[in-house]
Amino acid sequence: MTVAFLGTGIMGAPMAANIAKAGLDVRVWNRTREKAEPLADVATIADSAASAAEGADILVTMLADGPAVAEAFEAASPASGTLWLQMSTVGLDWTDRLAATAEQAGVVFVDAPVLGTRQPAEQAQLQVLASGPEEARPKATPVFDAVGVKTQWLGPAGRGSRLKLVMNAWVLALTNGTAESLGLARALGLDPALFLETIEGGGLDVGYAHVKGAAMLSGEYPAAFPAGLAAKDARLVVEAAGDDVDVAGAKAVLQHLEAAVEAGHGDEDMAALYRAVVKER
Repeated sequence: MTVAFLGTGIMGAPMAANIAKAGLDVRVWNRTREKAEPLADVATIADSAASAAEGADILVTMLADGPAVAEAFEAASPASGTLWLQMSTVGLDWTDRLAATAEQAGVVFVDAPVLGTRQPAEQAQLQVLASGPEEARPKATPVFDAVGVKTQWLGPAGRGSRLKLVMNAWVLALTNGTAESLGLARALGLDPALFLETIEGGGLDVGYAHVKGAAMLSGEYPAAFPAGLAAKDARLVVEAAGDDVDVAGAKAVLQHLEAAVEAGHGDEDMAALYRAVVKER
């Protein structure tokens, strides 16, 4: 089975590598070829999206946003009957648009965003939120098993993206809440590390707070998930909520992330929103 994998960024590169390590024939393409070159030992580097997709059984897209996915799919022009695993986080509107594009092209569409950042991607420990036709499940399973520790099948296409936004709202709120608590401790004359020490081992403990909190306290933000992409995801949460739910927390996260991006920290980890919380530039 041949897999065409489009998008070898911070998440896509380790995902493609793990699919290849699972024994599938993988062709990779990235708009910036240099980002695909490190995969040359395990996959074929394609010169174009079209050459990657030619004759492939499965097309996987892992790109920054809806427009990038749409552009890559058009360039790839996969054959009718190809299974398309759309694993990027693109929001509700773009998921619907891409599903319609797939239908017009005669391509089987599975909406399958993932939970996790760079390290889980490298360790094949992602969670896949899959939604699409049940008959696609057997063919998609080897790919999902190669990149993830758990796959949830949620019904018709689009439900995966809906659940991803729900989970993103929580992750973003947790990151922002950690930043605000650390910032408040500092403003009140306390050692911010006391916050993490106090929650450790108790009912309020969350491992994610320690990971992001440690980055905030050190001032070092190697990108597990860049702030620029996190801002995109926060924007998708706010747009999806519309007037039905008051997602004030997500709006606060978005404000902090946008401030961090505007200050030049968009390529740093999303924990860099701490810079905006404590007014550091």
